[in-house]
Amino acid sequence: MACALSTSQAVLRTAAVNTRSSRAAPAPIAHLSSKKALGGNAVAIARQTSRAQAVGAARSTARRSGAVKVAAAISNRPWAEHNARLVLADGSVFTGIAFGAEGTVVQEVVFNTSLSGYQEIMTDPSYAGQAVCFTCPHIGNVGINEDDMESEKCHLGAVIIRSYTTIISNYRSEKSLDTYLKEQNVIGITDVDTRELTRRIRDKGALVGVISTEASKTDDELLDMAKGWSIEGKDYLSVVTCDKPYEWKDPTIASWEFNTEDANTNKYHVVAYDYGIKTNILRRLASYGCKVTVVPGKTPADEVLAMNPDGVFFSNGPGDPSAAPWAVANAEAILGKVPVFGICMGHQVLGQAFGGKTYKLPFGHHGGNHPISHQPTGRVEISAQNHNYAVDPKTLPAGVEVTHINLNDGTCAGMVWADKKAMTIQYHPEASPGPHDSDVSFEDFVKMMAAEKN
Repeated sequence: MACALSTSQAVLRTAAVNTRSSRAAPAPIAHLSSKKALGGNAVAIARQTSRAQAVGAARSTARRSGAVKVAAAISNRPWAEHNARLVLADGSVFTGIAFGAEGTVVQEVVFNTSLSGYQEIMTDPSYAGQAVCFTCPHIGNVGINEDDMESEKCHLGAVIIRSYTTIISNYRSEKSLDTYLKEQNVIGITDVDTRELTRRIRDKGALVGVISTEASKTDDELLDMAKGWSIEGKDYLSVVTCDKPYEWKDPTIASWEFNTEDANTNKYHVVAYDYGIKTNILRRLASYGCKVTVVPGKTPADEVLAMNPDGVFFSNGPGDPSAAPWAVANAEAILGKVPVFGICMGHQVLGQAFGGKTYKLPFGHHGGNHPISHQPTGRVEISAQNHNYAVDPKTLPAGVEVTHINLNDGTCAGMVWADKKAMTIQYHPEASPGPHDSDVSFEDFVKMMAAEKN
């Protein structure tokens, strides 16, 4: 449960509970007479009195010495104590048990409703600058493996969960989640009331939060850090993009491929702008017969067009699209020259390039169960989503058709501008994790390139 207690108040409350527990359980009381816990005074008393008197004197000494000594005296418990905090900018404090790395980090806190794929979520570059609260209560039960990475590192700033599962039940696992987060220097906090946290974000909107394992920092200090930070206006695309161009050469493993007819035939050359592109997007493009050249996000449009592509892909990415005007400028220069396809951040970048505006959603769309209506056919897709911004359809020029609508909140989820050979969707057609309902979007892009090529 969220609380607004100071650190000292929280310790006192914990001490009071522990003292009551010690009265009911003889074993912990014995520790109160140890020299390490209570010092020489309690030991001297124990030597001079009977066992019953020693116990009473130890309890009295503990009460006089304050809550901290009581907590230390009963430290040999068979369970872990709360040693990490999440302090939100609204002043609420959540406590939990630390795992992964140690330290303090400031991030925007969002929740994700996916029931699977925590590894893919953590390695999605679109989460840069954010700490993720997983609504699925058990996280860690399938471990970590190299094959399911969506990028080369963990991009989110912290992992917030209800229950960290230490028993791994997956033959593909290579390491534990705790080990992986330590390697990636990412903080994890478990035993958090994630239902209360999710409700708070849903009702108030995404909140900046500070996750800390440092006991030396007070709640007020962490609150000041949260209030002094914002994700808006930060250019994270420049942070997560690749350093130099490369050709994608890692096809989908045969046992996972479900589009074998055109897989890896290299019929079409696609240049993909990397704003934080996921590996399974590249695999799906390759599965539909595309040779993919990935370029850094700031590659000038003329250099991209000089590669003579059949189509240009604008990828997913983190943060605020208005913080990357250079991306919009490149998109404007490419529009109408070759077929283009944008997803997530690419959808927003193209939306601005069309002449539209974007705005920040209250708490974003993060999960694998968002229903989408495909307006031309009436088809409903269950989609995987991860974004905090949306395109305002009222600001789009004539000629742009809104083809997809999010059925949860009515926001624009896809566009087509036929005259400019452009199509976009606001979500992840490659899923990973999530359903494959929207995989047809890659097929539509290929058909657009085929029509232009012929």
